[in-house]
Amino acid sequence: MAADLPAWFTRDARRWEALKRPLPEWFRRSKLGFFIHWGPYSVPAWGEPVAELGEIPPRAWFRHNPYAEWYHNTIRLEDSPARAHHDEVYGGADYDDFLDAWKAESFDADAVVGELAAAGGSYVMLTTKHHDGVCLWDAPGTGDRNTVACGPRRDLVGEWAEATRRAGMRFGAYYSGGLDWHARPTDPIGLRDDWEITERPLDLEYAAYAASHVRDLITRYSPDVLWNDINWPDAGKDFGPDGIGTVFEEYYAAKPDGLVNDRWEVPHADYRTSEYQHLLDRETAEQWEHCRGLGLSFGYNAAEGREHALSPLEATRHLVDVVWRGGRLLLGVGPMADGRLPQWQSEILRGIGRWMHVAGELLADVEGDGEVEVPGAWTRLGRSGDRRLLFIDADKPVEVLTGRLLTPGWAVLESGCLTLAADRPGPAILTLA
Repeated sequence: MAADLPAWFTRDARRWEALKRPLPEWFRRSKLGFFIHWGPYSVPAWGEPVAELGEIPPRAWFRHNPYAEWYHNTIRLEDSPARAHHDEVYGGADYDDFLDAWKAESFDADAVVGELAAAGGSYVMLTTKHHDGVCLWDAPGTGDRNTVACGPRRDLVGEWAEATRRAGMRFGAYYSGGLDWHARPTDPIGLRDDWEITERPLDLEYAAYAASHVRDLITRYSPDVLWNDINWPDAGKDFGPDGIGTVFEEYYAAKPDGLVNDRWEVPHADYRTSEYQHLLDRETAEQWEHCRGLGLSFGYNAAEGREHALSPLEATRHLVDVVWRGGRLLLGVGPMADGRLPQWQSEILRGIGRWMHVAGELLADVEGDGEVEVPGAWTRLGRSGDRRLLFIDADKPVEVLTGRLLTPGWAVLESGCLTLAADRPGPAILTLA
């Protein structure tokens, strides 16, 4: 029997409303996080770097999916280049063969997290289970299909969580509640030219299975954020014994400064999320977060390189723009199967860190403060306390308002003329009188 969601939400309106509370101060000040996608898909590490999500129609997107983490879905579309690649390179092998081949033999959580901390991150979001259903810890009900029982044979969630907190950052847990192609196989997504994913489990049994995973994450790792994806099974969108509303109540009781995102598709969320060029209407919310990869994939894609990625300058300009508009940026990096970051990703992170070392503390309290036009320049005007800050970037010298330069490492201000270095890691910052 299909769930009558509008009736359920009305019936439980008071309990949903009671979940609302002020935004935790740590999250208000957190402007840059890092999104980690790592799983068996990091072994084939393949997708077509064709476009950002939202730039091409849905059917073309899914058939030519640049998201390497969607490999399990893309190879099931018979006319997709990924299917042809899979047949040619792996002889059409079963997807779970990649779990056995995934060893994470060079993974040092402190080393990778150290790169993210040096890049100025405030929080790390780890994919504890993606749509392939493989859990990065020995989740209840998963038997031997998790990274403790096979593949890496390690509790990767625990290693990431501990290293993140040792580095002074907050730890968030991504969990795909909306899809699990192992526990609830479906037709491949992409047969219809529609962004709405209807090929998803709705039943109470799966809702209880997913809820048991989220509860286990809360109990064992105390995540600062619960970040669901796609949707939540309809039969579990209530306050029953395994309802996600009940799980939220338990989570907030255990973690008063924790947060949940909006992709549960229930009446409560602490903040909204957009992704590349998709779901941009959610950026009008009071609290929101934009996520994207350094390149066109979140998971490591061997077919992708620095030519497909944001430069440090592009990344920091994007960060400033997101913050200026009231959001925060969750930037995706994808470890290789052995656990190391690709060299090109590490190089970009070092560039971002060079800028964040100077700008990070300033950015934490910045609010948009109107606009200022400087001919020939990209600008964003913000306010931090009683200071007005001008973020400015230009390829040629430009005339600027009177101010004090805060970024002399990559810019020179003389007699009202600002010149930025060719190898600058990001915009210059000036305080205005």
